[in-house]
Amino acid sequence: MYPASPDSTAISQLHDQARREAKRLRREAVTDFWRGAARLVAHLARRVNRSTPTTTQKA
Repeated sequence: MYPASPDSTAISQLHDQARREAKRLRREAVTDFWRGAARLVAHLARRVNRSTPTTTQKA
C-alpha cells in the first residue's frame, strides 16, 4: 500500500468532521421533532379538557 498523502489525510479529516456534524444535526432534528410532538400532544390535551363538559354524578 502507498503511504497516506497529505491530501488524503486532509480529506479523511474533513470526512470525519462531516460525519460528526451530520450526526449532531440528526440528533438535533430528532430532538426537535419529539419536542414539537410533545408540545402538540399537550396542546390537544388542553383543548380536549376545555371542551369536554364536566359531569356530576348524583348518588
